[in-house]
Amino acid sequence: MDNLDYGIIGNCRSAALISKTGSLDWCCLPEFDSPSVFAKLLDEEKGGSFEILVGEGYEITQRYKKYTALLITRFSDGENAFEVRDFMPRYHKENQSGHHAPPQIIRYIRHIKGKPVFRAHYDPKLEYAAATTETFVKNKFVASVTHGEKYDTVFLYSSFNKNAVVEGREITVTKDGYFLLAYNEKIFQPSLRDVYLEQERTKVYWLNWSTHTPTYKKYNKAINRSAITLKLLSYDRSGAVLAAATTSLPETIGEVRNWDYRFCWIRDASMVVKVVSELGHKNVARRYLQFIIDLIPDKDEKLQIMYGINKEKDLTEKTLDHLSGYKGSKPVRVGNAAFQQKQNDIYGILMDMIYAQLVKFRTDIENGEELWSITKGIVWIVQRHWKEPDKGIWELRTEDRHFTFSKVLCWVAVDRAIKVARIFRKSRKIAKWTELEQEIKSDILDHAWNSDVSAFTQSYGSRHLDASVLLMESYGFIHAKDPKYVSTVHAIEKELSNEGLLYRYKNEDDFGLPTSSFTICTFWFINSLFKIGEEDKALRLFDQLLGYSNHLGLFSEDIDFKTKRLLGNFPQAYSHLALIECAINFSRKASEEQILESMSH
Repeated sequence: MDNLDYGIIGNCRSAALISKTGSLDWCCLPEFDSPSVFAKLLDEEKGGSFEILVGEGYEITQRYKKYTALLITRFSDGENAFEVRDFMPRYHKENQSGHHAPPQIIRYIRHIKGKPVFRAHYDPKLEYAAATTETFVKNKFVASVTHGEKYDTVFLYSSFNKNAVVEGREITVTKDGYFLLAYNEKIFQPSLRDVYLEQERTKVYWLNWSTHTPTYKKYNKAINRSAITLKLLSYDRSGAVLAAATTSLPETIGEVRNWDYRFCWIRDASMVVKVVSELGHKNVARRYLQFIIDLIPDKDEKLQIMYGINKEKDLTEKTLDHLSGYKGSKPVRVGNAAFQQKQNDIYGILMDMIYAQLVKFRTDIENGEELWSITKGIVWIVQRHWKEPDKGIWELRTEDRHFTFSKVLCWVAVDRAIKVARIFRKSRKIAKWTELEQEIKSDILDHAWNSDVSAFTQSYGSRHLDASVLLMESYGFIHAKDPKYVSTVHAIEKELSNEGLLYRYKNEDDFGLPTSSFTICTFWFINSLFKIGEEDKALRLFDQLLGYSNHLGLFSEDIDFKTKRLLGNFPQAYSHLALIECAINFSRKASEEQILESMSH
């Protein structure tokens, strides 16, 4: 399998990846960031997987059940056919608050016709396969145990013969059946009826959730799938939103740009929450705001750029040297050293999201006072630190610079704080903050523009271009039709676009020149073309980019310039939020044109 041809299933507690042939190749239990139970994704030999194997005559197709996170893999040889319906249970608890979202995976086997035959390859490797996992067939279940540095277990329940499953013997499907993989031993033995009920309740949960996403004239399917994917990357218990469901999928095969993305970056998460709440999903936003409020106990405490999903502050990075890495790309990392970096842009992105929530849900924001405290705290921090250099949005592990994007986002922080002050009628702050806002804006206009290259550049005094500068317009710093912005878009196109895919930047970083395109940058570029009036070209590039998703419409972090294969951690929240933003712009435009057309008749 050369591409990331995987579907994601999950229940806002953990997630799993299933290949287009029905192999469960990545799953961490009980939580997103727990050690893996299956990690074939990171080591074909050692990682562990749960595969459904059929004879050569079978054709295998895969799709999601519309508007849900239920993944259906169909196996058919013409006469004989069955489906594997993979999901992690999630639905509202009866007569009480909260959701039923246990750490378990259900593989519901639906008999369609004939007498199809399959073999199971059930091979869990607990704790990132660091020690031996032994599997035992018991009376009621199959237990897998590891006694490495840590003790861990998982339990498999099934309607099929347990010995046949574990030994990989042929199993004939004559009626519906199931596999239920649970992190905890079940108190009551599950039946086929129970498992079917879990499937139906989970299906209804997702159908209900999806009805809150508005219907769009264009790209509705892509918007909906992206929204569900973002929801799957949100962690119910704390409100955190993950950057991706995986660790160490490389930006380039065989290189060392491999990071653990199972954490909550304030930047990524705030952008996701802003988009998801624009789609009408209030709860994701409400929980995330609470996550932020809980993280800032002291008024002067500086935010880290990222946290663990349960608000952990220490994300020390270590490498798992016993795993060979995705397609041999070492090292495999858990934890992320970037948590110690200073990035001044996060305050603006967070402030922008807080302001958007207040505008959208003003009547039901119950924590207004805490949000006002956070707003004042953010301005205080920005006031003290905006003149300092930082690591920037791309987390360069080299020396700090005065990145244009970071400065613009410092301006955004103050601009949105002023708007929040107006909402809360705090006029005393407005005059003082307006002075700071003007000071930052003048500084950027004086130092970030380079007349030699006719563009706003990556950092002060630099000639290098950077895709993040395209966001100056979407954050309201500059108007789309401003000649300096238009000129910047064209300069970036000339320098960073490669057959319609974008480099983040082209100057050497800590690892030399990237050979893959950062997907979100291409979406930003398409959006910028659209905003400056080059709509046909934007639309053409957008359709081309959508064509590079995998068979289920999912995107990872990067796309290889030459082969167009997906690279980097998967699925990537960043890519899907930017897809939604672009698609909504195109769809609104189509609706406006239709209204104008009908008025003219």
